[in-house]
Order: sequence, then C-alpha cells, then structure tokens
Amino acid sequence: MRYRLTFVAGLAVGYVFGTRAGRERYERLRQTAQRLAENPAVRNATESAAQSGREAAAKAAGVVTEKVGHRLPEAVNERVRSLRDHRTPLDDDWGTSTK
Repeated sequence: MRYRLTFVAGLAVGYVFGTRAGRERYERLRQTAQRLAENPAVRNATESAAQSGREAAAKAAGVVTEKVGHRLPEAVNERVRSLRDHRTPLDDDWGTSTK
C-alpha cells in the first residue's frame, strides 16, 4: 500500500510539474488537494495511521533494545533511555507536542 501511495503521489507531482496547462490548472489541483487534506475522514485516517506507526515504532524499539541492546555502546543505550524518559504520551516522533 505504501508503494502505491508513493507512486500516486509521484504521478501527481510529475503531472503538476510537467503540465503545460498553466497556472489555472495548478491552482485547481492545489485547491482540490487542500480540500482533500481538510476532509475530516482523511484527517482521521491520517491520525490513525500516524498513531499506529508510533505504537509500532515504540514496540520495535523495545524489541531491538532487548535483543541487541547489550551489543550497543553504552553511550547509545544511555541516549535511547534519556529520549524515552523525556517523552510524554502526547509527544510525537519528532519531539513536538500534539496537544
């Protein structure tokens, strides 16, 4: 599914940059994309996918730490622990708040 979305996004970008239809067509495409992004169903699906990704990343980090944590340099282990301690449930993966 990820590859399909990437392909479709690439087609859209290629069309916008390659089109000879001019500024008017570009503005219509931009407005359509903006309306789509503001659609509540799309926003909910996006947030749901982001939350699932955060949960999977947290689970994977725990598994990796358990399996290979003892092989990593202590400085890396300390950094991972400090990042984990500083995160709150409302932080996203980039360290910004989602409040």
